[in-house]
Amino acid sequence: MDHDDVTPIAELLEERRHLLEVAYWMLGSPIEAECVVDETYRRWYRLPDAARRRITSPRSWLAKTAGGICLDRLVLPDWADASAFPARTPDLPQAEEPPPATLEEEDGLLVLDALDSLPPAERAAFVLHDVFGMSPDTVADIVGRTEPEFAELADRARRYLRIQRSRPTTPKEQDILARAVRQACMSGDAELLASLLSPDAVAYFDGGGKVRASTKPVRGSRQVADSLLTLLEPRRHTTLSTRSVNGRTGLVARYDHQVAAVITLDIADHEVTEVWVVLNPDKLHSWNQPAPPDPTPA
Repeated sequence: MDHDDVTPIAELLEERRHLLEVAYWMLGSPIEAECVVDETYRRWYRLPDAARRRITSPRSWLAKTAGGICLDRLVLPDWADASAFPARTPDLPQAEEPPPATLEEEDGLLVLDALDSLPPAERAAFVLHDVFGMSPDTVADIVGRTEPEFAELADRARRYLRIQRSRPTTPKEQDILARAVRQACMSGDAELLASLLSPDAVAYFDGGGKVRASTKPVRGSRQVADSLLTLLEPRRHTTLSTRSVNGRTGLVARYDHQVAAVITLDIADHEVTEVWVVLNPDKLHSWNQPAPPDPTPA
């Protein structure tokens, strides 16, 4: 046996515990976290021996792989099978090991609850960088963004979490306000829609360079309302419905039965403070997968 392949048992256990913490903070489920960690190690052992030897920091490689698997699970709709979609695996060799994570926050449960309603990329940016100390370039690679884009994602996540920790919104209130926004959009009522938005509301449009979309945030209740009404203008074959998006009620726009936009609403003090509109076809791919048929009783 090559003694270079032997690792102290304490280090092995700490490594697995670290991966479980990463996956738990990303997904919020101990069972899912275990599944992610098991898949992470399977990917490690599927690497050729020579490739594993080139990895200077196995723990960093494993953490990055676990983060990528979690992100892929987060972007799938509830009915989708995560095993059908390949998860990200980091390039080789990997950078130096990040500093150990510090999770001793008094309001950790509140933060975890708020994370459930963050879009996947924002959640990954906050958890992997702010909680677990991964470097910005590593996290940017995991979420598939440039470093400046990653910085914006992390900043938006921090702002959202500050709002939620100070003024949490109940699922019932989220649902009621989301349905009111839908009704205002369907009726084309700009005044009603603007009244549901915070005066300093901000809307972000993510076209990913694949469709024409605003590349800068739209600010102000009336400006955001006008932008949404233009985007969601009722036309033949266009529908707008409420759906669970990242654990909270959001909006899904379809054109000719194809999901064309997924909209997340951030709420504080009974008003919509931020609107995140995903138009990038690549990110909507999983939403357009056919749902499995309902099981037929024998």
